[in-house]
Amino acid sequence: MQSVKVKGNTFLNPEQVLKNLDIAYGEQVVDMGCGGGYFVLQAARIIGNKGTAYGVDILKSALSSLKSKALMFGLSNVRVVWSDAEVYGGAKNISDSSSDLVLLVQLLSQVKKRHEVFREAVRILKKGGRIAVLDWKENKLSFGITNDQLIPLEEVKELAVKVGLRFFKEIEAGPYHFGLVFKK
Repeated sequence: MQSVKVKGNTFLNPEQVLKNLDIAYGEQVVDMGCGGGYFVLQAARIIGNKGTAYGVDILKSALSSLKSKALMFGLSNVRVVWSDAEVYGGAKNISDSSSDLVLLVQLLSQVKKRHEVFREAVRILKKGGRIAVLDWKENKLSFGITNDQLIPLEEVKELAVKVGLRFFKEIEAGPYHFGLVFKK
């Protein structure tokens, strides 16, 4: 399958981040709050036709764009799910305990109900599965988010523990983001 090169995310390198997450052929990967689908498309390429890459978002326009990109790249293993990540059980098209990896990329800094996002991610995660949280580091530059929107690493870890996850490892996510991985 050809390499998927999608422009649009200049602060994060989806291909490198996914490599750091050790995703494998045949896995089921879910990107909650997928936006333009940059991670979904790269994951779909890596997991191949035996795997499924789900893009979950509340914006129908984002999902429509993702669907078009998947078609353009010939990625038949991409599925789109219209859902609010802050609603437990909202992603009805994704079965309980079915996913190998759930991505929360720049999502926790944008939502109010962070605990509910974690609950929904855990619901769809297999035993032994991984949740990867990538979000903004504090920065003095004028892009990204304001410092009052930042979610501290310790808060992420506390939220994860409250829903039954254990810290697994920290990954390199570039100069502007942190990357934390938890296991069920």
